[in-house]
Formats: sequence, structure tokens, C-alpha cells
Amino acid sequence: MKPSLDKLQKFFRLEAEREYDNRAVLGGLENMLPSWQAEARADNLDEVLVNTVTTQLRDYAQLNGGQRSEALKGLWLRIQHATGMNENGIGAPQTKATRRKAKLQIKKPVPVLQRVKVKAHPYKPAKVRIPKRNKTKAEPAALDARVTSLNGVGPVNAARLEKLGIQSLRDMLYHFPRRYDDYSHLATIRHLEYGQEVTVIGKVKSVANRSAGKGRKNLTEVIIDDDSAALRAAWFNQPWMAKNFHEGDQLVLSGTVEQFQGRFTLNNPGWELLDEEQLHTNRIVPVYPLTAQMGQRWLRVLMSKVVSYWAPRIPELLPTGLIQSAQLLPLSEALQQAHFPDSQELLKAARQRLAFDELFLLQLAVLQQKKAWQGIAARRFEAPSDWLQAQVAQLPFQLTKAQSNVLRDLIKDLASGRPMNRLLQGDVGSGKTVMAALCMALVAREGAQSALMAPTSILAEQHYATLQELWVRPGSALHPEELRLIVGATPQEEKQAIRHGLQSGAIKIVVGTHALIEDPILFSELEMVVIDEQHRFGVGQRAALRAKGNSPHLLVMTATPIPRSLALTLYGDLNLSVIDELPPGRQEVPTHILLPHERQRAYGLIRKEVEAGRQAFIIYPLIEENENNQVKAAVQEYKRLQTEIFPNMKVVLLHGRLSAEEKDESMGRFRDGKAQILVSTTVIEVGIDVPNATVMLIEGANRFGLAQLHQLRGRVGRGGEKSYCILIPEHDEAAENERLKALTETNDGFLLAERDLEQRGPGQFLGRQQSGFSDLRLASLSDARLIDKARRHAEELLAGDPDLSQPEHHALAAALQETWSDGQGDLS
Repeated sequence: MKPSLDKLQKFFRLEAEREYDNRAVLGGLENMLPSWQAEARADNLDEVLVNTVTTQLRDYAQLNGGQRSEALKGLWLRIQHATGMNENGIGAPQTKATRRKAKLQIKKPVPVLQRVKVKAHPYKPAKVRIPKRNKTKAEPAALDARVTSLNGVGPVNAARLEKLGIQSLRDMLYHFPRRYDDYSHLATIRHLEYGQEVTVIGKVKSVANRSAGKGRKNLTEVIIDDDSAALRAAWFNQPWMAKNFHEGDQLVLSGTVEQFQGRFTLNNPGWELLDEEQLHTNRIVPVYPLTAQMGQRWLRVLMSKVVSYWAPRIPELLPTGLIQSAQLLPLSEALQQAHFPDSQELLKAARQRLAFDELFLLQLAVLQQKKAWQGIAARRFEAPSDWLQAQVAQLPFQLTKAQSNVLRDLIKDLASGRPMNRLLQGDVGSGKTVMAALCMALVAREGAQSALMAPTSILAEQHYATLQELWVRPGSALHPEELRLIVGATPQEEKQAIRHGLQSGAIKIVVGTHALIEDPILFSELEMVVIDEQHRFGVGQRAALRAKGNSPHLLVMTATPIPRSLALTLYGDLNLSVIDELPPGRQEVPTHILLPHERQRAYGLIRKEVEAGRQAFIIYPLIEENENNQVKAAVQEYKRLQTEIFPNMKVVLLHGRLSAEEKDESMGRFRDGKAQILVSTTVIEVGIDVPNATVMLIEGANRFGLAQLHQLRGRVGRGGEKSYCILIPEHDEAAENERLKALTETNDGFLLAERDLEQRGPGQFLGRQQSGFSDLRLASLSDARLIDKARRHAEELLAGDPDLSQPEHHALAAALQETWSDGQGDLS
């Protein structure tokens, strides 16, 4: 049970023991709501459930004893239903007896597994794990039986299977092959060709065990003949193999044709006797992930028993109309064909169906969360046109068309009466902070408060400086004391004054780091939360800040260009705004690739720029050298650069293992011009704005993704001087790296992000809160077409049945609850 629910259950039980006198919490149950809300959102509870608990407990004090009892019991039942918990009433803790009974109930007899042949129907080709889910009424309970219910699976084999994530029969159905060997084409021995993957059938002419020589202890050799020619098959160091074959047996062999002493041979081929069902040969053969002391052949036989019996008995997850309109295989057939395909076409269709299911569930989750947000009331902030025009006129630059469009979206959100829940995506230097600043100024105009949280002290200080420049001056939106900064290094006395100002309402805008949620900070009227570089924070951290207000407007920002297909999946619960053009005056940064032996040219450019009064970054992929000393690392190179290459210049070092104070000192010295060269790892990817820096030199550039390289490049070119980005790979061959070449061809971050997604997958776009997406088994987050398809069908289904309450959607509702009840859907 999640900690927040455990705490709630304890309060409810104590309240029952006290005969519902509203004294389980000092001051009444309503008093615990602010802290509980923060914990619940940190636990990623569904927002609708959090609001339900909040609403009912706020009214609890007005109820009489009988009504209070019914209210708490009803609320707990709703929580159980929403979270899929076992029923365990308030005031009725589990005893040893009930736990023992529950354990005994699990061990129900499982039907004997039988082979059931299911003929595949033709299919027009039309890819993610089908998540584990709560059973629907139609789903066999035995699917949750332990694998020890299978013949041949005792405690030892069960422990091995558990290492693969397999504990139940259901787990086996969704333990998919990692690849397939296609032995479906029978060949005659006479027409074999070297290197072919083939299946041959022949009569065993001889079986022999002999010494293999050259260090090999044993060779089992079988000669077969199919009336066209003879073929040798060999197994090394497996003398027991000879017992499987006898002269005259009809034998099926599958493998790759190799050559030995001028004759074709199959080494260690798959084999079966012809009178057996062909599971390991003469078909598309699944190859499963294994663990130590587990054989592929043993697992394949076990999987065949489970799949052939249980796949036809799996109830359908999707409604019939959706299966037809989306042109999908039925789930039972998809499971069978994903394990033991009858053709490449059916294999592709099966994996497509299973992948669609996972993406579809994911889209349902984010769309329902989006709907939940839209159902919550929030304070309206309407911007008079003359006031807004006056604020825009004060800006140090004229808004671009993209910025004007984004500002229109934000102002509309603030006036809607529903909480803003928007992702603002824009390249480095595109003006995201100014957009947020205008929103916070509007909120402050109405006497309410805003909080901006950034991942580093330096970035927080930069936002604070920007806000000061914009709003703290004669005739501007704020008085100096209404805007404050709080970071880890803020003196305690000043922190105390800021806490007091926030609680009293005197401070209208606060900028900070994690200190905003780690300190005991209370707001008088927090109505807007801005999260910068949101992927650097976990869901719980953002929820903790959001919980300090009452359904505040939320704006999350990122400078990492995210492809549209990925944004629809990772941030499908958020409205998306994009600033896709740079403000006037920002220049493109030319990017060049140098070979390692040309490094001195880069050093010469840095000297020239520093002598002209400018600064440079030098980035390394590692903090310290590894055991092979093949990759240049920041710590060792910093010493060499300072003593040998740039002895007359001030070089400072920055990396992730430094303390927060040391990081701030290094970045502060570089920002203030007290150091000319900053040697760093990618810790500077986000969080430092030095317009005077004109050179970005990246060592080991082939080790970085496009999105990361583009972010690093965005650290220069922020002033008026021409800037340069130099990429040096680890070795000459790496200079042909496609990612590096792409960076020299364009400065368009979104185009680069699309290429990065294609080349490296979604890993570099996933922040801490998206870790659950790495569990996808068959789907690819780079499959834009399938994501769009899943999104479209999810929207259509929810339009007709927003709560999935119709009978044909009960299985979907149960699957959705099980998959996302841990809050992985809370992406905002």
C-alpha cells in the first residue's frame, strides 16, 4: 500500500475506534489535508481520487456520528475500487488467520495444459507490453497461478524463471521472444548453399561419438540422407546427444550451413524427430531471453504448453468495433502468433496488435488525466488588453509570431476558470522565461502568488535576474520586495524572512530550486507554478510544489526539443505550445568536426577568442578516466589544459560530483568573467547563460546524442559576437558519425530531435518521472504512425464513453487501473 493511503487508513481506523468524534487528527480530519495531498501526489495517486478525498473530508466536521461512519466507509471502498486494493475494511486489520487463508486461496488447482491447434486466418498487415492487469470477470483466475503448477517446474526452475520476471502463467504469456530464427523453408541437401539458414529432413544413416581434437573433448556426429545427398550434423562436447538418434530415424534439422573439410555441415543445429510436432525446426522458431542454467529448448517447450492452452482462453481487451476499425488481430491470436508465428506476415501483425494495446492504454491514461484536470476549477486571471500591451511594450525585444501565439495560449488558459496544464517547448534562447514572466505578472496584478522552480541555483539566479530586469523598476509590475529568490545557499535569516513574506502574501513571485519544496514554505495564495527544465524533476517533486496551492495553474518548460510523436505520448496529458523561432538578434552557431589530431586548431581558436576578451567551454563525456584510459575525462584534462595548453589563462572545473557550493562557485566565476575557460561535463547542458562565451569545444562528441549536443551548442551564440561549436570525436572513424554530421547541417533543434529519436530511441528524452516507459516490451516510442493511431482511437472511444463504464469497456477500465494506478500516467 502506498504511504499516503496507509496513513489515511490509520486515520480512518483511529477515527472508528474513537466513535467518529473527528479527533483522530488534532483539529479534525480536515487539518491533515494539506500535508496528505502533497504525499498523495508524491505517491502519484490519481488526481480525481485526491480531489474526492479532499472534498469529502472537508465536509466531515458538519456530519453527525452515523453520517461520518458511512462517509468514511464509503470513501474507503471508493479508494479500494480506484486503486485495486484488496478489500480490508476500516477498523478491521488483517490477522494471521486471514493472511493464511489468503495464501491458501492462491493455490487453486490449475487445469491440465493441453495443446490446442488454432488455425491463423489471413490478415492484412496493419508494435509494447500488454501490461499486467486486474482480472475481468471473464478472465480465468488460474492465469495468476504460480508457474510451479506446471509439470516440470519445481522450486529450482521457478526461481530461474523469476529472474526473467516470470512468476505466473500470465507472465509467461507476455514473456516475448527476443528474436526469431526462420527455418520455415525446407531445402533438399543437394541444393544447399553456404551461409543459408535452412531446414532439412533426412534419414539417419549413422551416429558416432568421437574425439574432436584440437582441445575439444568430444564430437557427436550424425549423417543424414534425403535421397538427394548426404549431410553431416555435429554437436560439440555433448556426448549425451548420441542417445537421441538411431539409424533409420527420420530427423528434422535446422541451422546455418557451414563447411568442414570441403563438405557442408550443420553445427549444433536445432533438431526434432519427424513424428514429433515441430517446435524447434521447420518453422519460424522463437528465441527467448534466458537466464543462467536455463536451456532455450526447455523454455520453448514450456512456453508452447502455456501459449497453446491459455492464449485461446484470454478474453479480448478491446471492443469488437475498435478491433475492426483499427484493423487489428484478435488478442488471443496475436499472443499465439507472437510466440509461435505461422508466417512473417502474421508475426508482424501480432506484434503490431500487442504494441497497439500498450500505446492505446497509455493514451487512455494521459487523456483521462487531462480530462480530470479540465474538470477542476481554478481562479480566473483575465488580462485587460491595455495592461497586456503596456507590459509587452516594456520588453527588451519585439515578440516574434511564435511568441505571440504562445502568449495567446497562456492568457487564454489563465482566464478559462480551469487550471492551466501546459508544456511550453522552445529551443535555447527562444524566450520561454519571458512568456512565463508575463503570466506571473498577471497573477501578481490580482494579488496572488507564483512560484518558479529551476533545477540549479545558477539557473534560478538567471530567472530571478530576468524577472528583476523586466518587472522591478519604476512603473513596472512589481515592487522589489515582492520578488524574491530562495536557493540552498540563501542565509537562514533571509530564508526566514522569505517564508514569512510568502505566508503573509507580501511576496508575489518566488524563484528557487528544490528549496521551495524542501523548506517548510507556506503560501498565502499560490495560484501559478512554473517548472523549468521539467524533466530534471520527478513527479513527486512537482506535485509537492503544486500541492502548496489550491489547483494552481501549471506551466512546465523545456529547452529540449521533443518530437511530436513523443510529446503526444510522454506529455499527452498536457496542452502543448511550441516556440519554434529564435528572437531577432540570435544567430546560428556554425558547427565543425575536427579529427583528434587537429585538436590544436581548436585550442588556437580558443586562444584567439580569449585574447579578444571572450570565453570558451570545453566539454568532456566523463568526469575521470576509465580503466582503459581511452576516453578523455574532465578532471585529468583540466589539469593538463591549465598547466600545458592555457597556462596564462584562468581555467575552472565543473562536474557532477562537486558539491552544490563548488558548482555554484565555478559557474559563478565563469559567468562573472573571472575565468576564461570552463572545463566541464554535461552538467552545464542546462543552467548557465554567459553571453560572452563564443566557443563550445566538445571532446568525445560521438558519445553524445543529437539533443544533448544541440543543448550544449546552445550555450554559445547568446551574445552579439560570432560563435563556434567544435566537435572532436574519439577517433578518426567516429568523425563519420551520422549524429555529428547532422549537427553541422542544421541548427533546427526539432529536426535534430526527430533524427535522434530515429537513431537512438527515446531514452535521452525520458526524465525521472517517465521511467515507467522503459518497461514497454514491444512498442517503440519512435513509431509516430502507431502512436498517432492509438491516440486517435483513444480520443474516439473516450468521446463516447469518458468513464469507460459501458460493459464492452470493462476490461479496458480494469487494465487501465492496474497499469497506471501507481501514477506513471501523472506526467505533468
